[in-house]
Amino acid sequence: MDNNQTVEKLKKMRIGAMADLHLQHIKNNTLNDITPDEYITLLTEHEWENRENLKISRLLKIAGFRQKADLADVNYSAARNLDKNMFSRLATLDFMKQNENIIITGASGVGKSYIAQALGNQACLMGKKVLYSNTARLFTRFKLSKTDGTYIKELNKLQKVNLLILDDFGLQAFDNQSREILMDIIDDRYNKA
Repeated sequence: MDNNQTVEKLKKMRIGAMADLHLQHIKNNTLNDITPDEYITLLTEHEWENRENLKISRLLKIAGFRQKADLADVNYSAARNLDKNMFSRLATLDFMKQNENIIITGASGVGKSYIAQALGNQACLMGKKVLYSNTARLFTRFKLSKTDGTYIKELNKLQKVNLLILDDFGLQAFDNQSREILMDIIDDRYNKA
């Protein structure tokens, strides 16, 4: 058996993490201390973890977060008046399973955007598709899509997102076209996401 051919075949089958680990075990000669079943399990687990990590990285990139936010890093000091138990419940993402919306309100500078992005980050870690967007920018994109004929396509893309985070919602007054876009988004996602 030629190990180099095996490694090349594994890479051609797009199981590169498994190929790399196999090559590492061959070079270090660590195959003697393990049964064939254990070895296949080890290779499979390594490939699985690698693919899950790549998926999470891809979801985080697609989400478009402005900053790296994590629920573990939220400051629950008394001055911020945040309920840690409530955020622990939100971190389970049960609101997503129940197709509920959440609205985070508060004074400017208290960290609403950070908290929203931390919840979005948690969703990505759980394998959910997230889109984080400034509301005004999203509506501008949709207005442009109406003029170039891709509006329905853009709405369909948004339907595939499990969690939509609209940041800075309501900072600018909505014109008629923005209201229509918002109603279309709400209508498409009602009781679905």
